[in-house]
Amino acid sequence: MAKLYFYFSAMNAGKTTTLLQSAYNYRERGMRALILTPQLDTRRDDATVASRIGLSAAALRFQREDDLAARVRGDIAQGGALHCVLVDEAQFLTRAQVWQLTDVVDALHVPVLCYGLRTDFRGELFEGSQYLLAWADELTEIKTICHSGKKATMVLRVDAQGRAVREGPQVQIGGNERYVSVSRAEYKKVMQGAGRIDPQQPSLPIN
Repeated sequence: MAKLYFYFSAMNAGKTTTLLQSAYNYRERGMRALILTPQLDTRRDDATVASRIGLSAAALRFQREDDLAARVRGDIAQGGALHCVLVDEAQFLTRAQVWQLTDVVDALHVPVLCYGLRTDFRGELFEGSQYLLAWADELTEIKTICHSGKKATMVLRVDAQGRAVREGPQVQIGGNERYVSVSRAEYKKVMQGAGRIDPQQPSLPIN
């Protein structure tokens, strides 16, 4: 039975790598998978999804006003039977688009696997994550670890000196080097000005 899945985490937990592995697994078995990714950065023309470790795959870009159920139906009409839809950066989905993905599952009987962040740098839910948490059939946390050794659940946006940025747009194109995943306790400390974070210090996945 087809289901809507939401795999969520803090940043740098390997979400895109996991998505690409899932896509590979489907294709290895002769099954067709469609990767969707939001068109956020207009400076990029290539329709690909790429992970930090160098894996990549072709993807279909979408914008906030797009009807994703219609896009999937169009893909099926053009390419034939579809066995899975995978959504990268799913936190950027709109409420309407999450509902459209439930139609892909319920009406088209195609499983949908969404991968994204749960919260932004202010600790607030993204729109897409909010409704995926509400409507997904299955929720799975992809774990990563803070530099303190605790599980990382929060995302900090920091300036060049490693101090917390408390204000600004939710989406900052080209600013990935200014984000770091931390534990809730470390998030509180840095947000209160009691510490600094090196944004070049990578978070580590938890096996």
